[in-house]
Amino acid sequence: MSSGYVPYGADIPAPATVEVSPGIFAYIQLDGSWFLNNAGCVVGSRTATVVDATGTEARGRAWRAAVSAITPNPVTSLINTHHHADHTNGNFLFAPNTPIIAHELCREEMMANPGFPRRTPLFPDTDFGDCPAAPPVITFKDRLTVWVDGLELQLMYVGPAHTSNDVAVWIPARKVLFSGDVLFNGGTPFTLFGSLAGSLEALDTIEALGAETIVPGHGAICGPDVIHQVRSYIRFVLEAARMGFDAGASASDLAKDLDLDQFADLTDPERIVPNLHRAYSEFRGEPRATPLPLLEMFQAMVAYNGGLPLRCLA
Repeated sequence: MSSGYVPYGADIPAPATVEVSPGIFAYIQLDGSWFLNNAGCVVGSRTATVVDATGTEARGRAWRAAVSAITPNPVTSLINTHHHADHTNGNFLFAPNTPIIAHELCREEMMANPGFPRRTPLFPDTDFGDCPAAPPVITFKDRLTVWVDGLELQLMYVGPAHTSNDVAVWIPARKVLFSGDVLFNGGTPFTLFGSLAGSLEALDTIEALGAETIVPGHGAICGPDVIHQVRSYIRFVLEAARMGFDAGASASDLAKDLDLDQFADLTDPERIVPNLHRAYSEFRGEPRATPLPLLEMFQAMVAYNGGLPLRCLA
C-alpha cells in the first residue's frame, strides 16, 4: 500500500529547458508525477515544431513563454503524443494559428470528453485555470512525417499502450526520441486507458529504434535503459495479476496486499490498482483499451492512498 504521500505545496523544481541536440529542446517538469509532464520543441531556420502542451493554464502559459524564449520563429505545428489532459490542456495557447497533429483516436477521445478532467472531482486541489478545448485538426493512422528544414520527425503510432492513441516522435538523424507516456522515468507506468500487452509491444518497437537520448512523457531525460525499467514493471504487474486472477481475488484486493518490491519508490504507486484491473480485462479476453469505469478506478486509487487525494503538484 502507498506510504509516500507528499502534501500539496511541496517544493518541486522549476521547469527546465534543455537542448538535447542542436535545435532540439526538451521542457522538463519534475518530479514528473500527476500532471507534471514533459514537452519539446524542434527549431529550424524559419519555423519551429512543438511536441505536446502542458496540463494547466498557468503551466501552459509558462511553456508557451519558454518556446518564445527558445526561438522567435513561428510554431507551425504542434504534435500531441496522446489525448491526456496533461499533454493537451495547453493546446489552446498555440491554436488556431498552429495546426495540431495527433493520431486519429486522439481527436476522437478529445472530442468525446471536452473539459476532462477539469469538470470532474478527480483532482480537487488543482487549479486548472481556463483551458478551452483545442483538439487536433490533422490526424493520421499509422505513420506521418513532419519536416523542420531538412530534419525528419517520424510520428509513429505505437498504441494501444498507455492509451489507445500513443504516438512516439522519433528523430533518426539525431537518435532522439520523444516517447510520450509510453515511457515514465521514475514514475509508475499507467495503463488505465491502454493495454499492458500492447505496452510490451510498444516497448519492443521503441527499443528497436536505437534511441540514444529519450525525453520520456514524465521524469528526467534518460537513455534507453528506461525501456528495460518500464518493461520490468509491466511484466511484474502481469505476473501478479495472473496469480490473483487465477485465485479469484479481485484486482483491488490484490493491490492492497501486493508488495511492490523494487517499484515501491516510483512516484504515484497507486496506479497499481488500475494497472491490475487492466490486466484482468485482458485476461478476460476484452479488446485492448476497452474502457474501464473511470471514476471507480480513481476512487480505488484514493482508497489505496488511505483516503488521501492523488498527489498532484501541478
